[in-house]
Amino acid sequence: MGFQDSVPRSGSLSIHARVAGTTPSTWEDPSLVQLWGPHYSLFVVAARDVAVFTLGLLPDDTKGKSKAEATAERLHTFLRGRRMTYGEAGHGLGVHPNSLRYGAPTGRILIRWEGARLPTVWTVAAPDVDPGVARLELARRYLHIYGPTTSGSFARWAGIAPRSAAAAFDALGPSLTAVRTPIGDAWLLARDEPSVGAGDPVAPARLLPSGDPFFLLHGADRELMVPDANRRGALWTSRVWPGALLVEGEIVGTWRRAGPVVTVETWRRLGRSARDAVEAEAASLPLPGLDRTIVVGWSG
Repeated sequence: MGFQDSVPRSGSLSIHARVAGTTPSTWEDPSLVQLWGPHYSLFVVAARDVAVFTLGLLPDDTKGKSKAEATAERLHTFLRGRRMTYGEAGHGLGVHPNSLRYGAPTGRILIRWEGARLPTVWTVAAPDVDPGVARLELARRYLHIYGPTTSGSFARWAGIAPRSAAAAFDALGPSLTAVRTPIGDAWLLARDEPSVGAGDPVAPARLLPSGDPFFLLHGADRELMVPDANRRGALWTSRVWPGALLVEGEIVGTWRRAGPVVTVETWRRLGRSARDAVEAEAASLPLPGLDRTIVVGWSG
């Protein structure tokens, strides 16, 4: 699955929460690329998955598809193999730089963003993958990570038309299993059914960054994960979300960082061992450019 990287280095922190040995430069590994993915947000994905996270989002309607292809072609013609900030490229084309994102679903635009400067953009050859095939694989990935789920939730996450999401789920029908959940009927990949509720070991503590897939949810899905409405408002704010504090697999608070200081707000009292685990996790975050050891400030 791809990871949002819209908050500087959040993609690296999401990888760190799942993969041992992650370093501040892991996101620069040749096996990874950055692109504008679902909702035109910045994502870091495996290079081999570019088609899934771009063509899988290509609009089905003629107008939307033509706009995406025309935007990518104009940018390609203007750049002539060069790389430049998307601000320079947009102004050179006489358009708002943000409009260049509309070409991303063609798979022809890649970017590099280090957080402190505007993203650099360049064009590549379009992936040799049918958009319909890419859409089905994107739906499989979503079901694997977020299932049990619905086509409506997939549409909202991906930023595609509900009818397009429903068509993808219909096409996957033979490989899906219908399930009943506390928030209604949903679908699950049949091959994932044996692992549901298997009780895999969980980490003592994790600091999940803003936009991490673990809590990138909407509607009733949020209610299931965080039943307390006030707590939901603290995690899913109307502005930039904080990170989620995870202790033994349960969200028990939020966190934010300013330089080497990580401020943790807990929703319940944590024992000494849990606090030690959180502080150890904070100290291990793969953050570049820090000249001091990360320290944790507690509130709540």
